[in-house]
Amino acid sequence: MNNQPVISVQNLDHYFGEGQLRKQVLFDIKLEINRGEIVLMTGPSGSGKTTLLTLVSGLRSAQSGSLKILGKELCGASKDELVKARRNNGYIFQAHNLHKSLTAIQNVQMGLEVHGKYSQAEMRDRAAAMLEHVGLSDRLEYYPDNLSGGQKQRVAIARALVSHPAIVLADEPTAALDSKSGRDVVNLMQKLAREQGSTILMVTHDNRILDVADRIVHMEDGKLAKNSTLKQAA
Repeated sequence: MNNQPVISVQNLDHYFGEGQLRKQVLFDIKLEINRGEIVLMTGPSGSGKTTLLTLVSGLRSAQSGSLKILGKELCGASKDELVKARRNNGYIFQAHNLHKSLTAIQNVQMGLEVHGKYSQAEMRDRAAAMLEHVGLSDRLEYYPDNLSGGQKQRVAIARALVSHPAIVLADEPTAALDSKSGRDVVNLMQKLAREQGSTILMVTHDNRILDVADRIVHMEDGKLAKNSTLKQAA
């Protein structure tokens, strides 16, 4: 199992719409990502990056080709199978998607509630420890409206990583942040993923953070460019 890629995409095509409106948006995608790898996906808007991310995440069902996550085939998977697959993932979005009516610690606890295996006390302890990890131990009871953009994104990272997911999927996590906050957020994701052995697949337009990648893949017009960039050894 350890030699198997965590994410294995082979000959994947994807379409939106039906009948005459049917439009192909992904073409013959081939991508393998190993455990612990940090892969950044770049490319212009509308090139299919977010679509591929939603398929890998199990938020959408893959239609044709092969998409294996942790060895399980998700192409043609049932709703139940997709729900199960999503439990292996942590998500970080451009809009942090925090619930405004919940405190920072309650937002992070939500990352554990879907698993249904922790008591309230355990969830609170884990959430508090994770917020301390991201440097927000003094903000546990703050509501999102009282946090800065960078702090909100750190709460979102804590929520994504609190369950120690095998895979972290991030869609433009630094887009709404200034240069320093964006760098802090990405360094934090890199550090926590390394500690937990998580694999990261991140969509980004942010050229300031490309150096955190083990590999950069480029998407254009629904196709992955052949020559993905391997990070140069320092």
